[in-house]
Amino acid sequence: MIKIWSMKKENVGVDKKKPKVSAGQIRVQKDLNELDLPKTMKMTFPVPEDFLNFELDISPDEGFYAGGTFKFSFSVNGNYPHDAPSVKCLQKIYHPNIQADGKICLNILREDWKPVLTLNSVMVGLQYLLLEPNADDPLNKEAAEDLRSNRRNFESNVHKSIRGGTVNGVQYDNVMTK
Repeated sequence: MIKIWSMKKENVGVDKKKPKVSAGQIRVQKDLNELDLPKTMKMTFPVPEDFLNFELDISPDEGFYAGGTFKFSFSVNGNYPHDAPSVKCLQKIYHPNIQADGKICLNILREDWKPVLTLNSVMVGLQYLLLEPNADDPLNKEAAEDLRSNRRNFESNVHKSIRGGTVNGVQYDNVMTK
């Protein structure tokens, strides 16, 4: 009997050394394993063993933002998929749905998030925002008004901004693919 208790005490220390894997981590792993990214998207993991924090590059091949490469950071908390991932644009771009500080207006990252959605859903949503900006739900109201009232001027401002130009007194990052 005493031997069993001492073995049990020894095993307690062993269990503490193993990191616990949360349900959120398991779901992220599943989402990542099921990804089939198009050639216009590329994922990187700044810290290879940390798959809860990664970056996504989107290089649209059509639309207003064609020719640029747009970097987004993803941070997934342990309560995923009940909480949406936190996503931010890492560059300052002229876009109706993306603020200069990188905040993104995408409904599935806010009120329309549901646990059945996946990381792929968010990635497709981001790609769609670059192909079809939404002037009806803006964060950058000037860009949205420009898109609504004068598409040619909006297109000109996008082309200027993605090359590192200034639009309405704001300097934007050069995101053109070299």
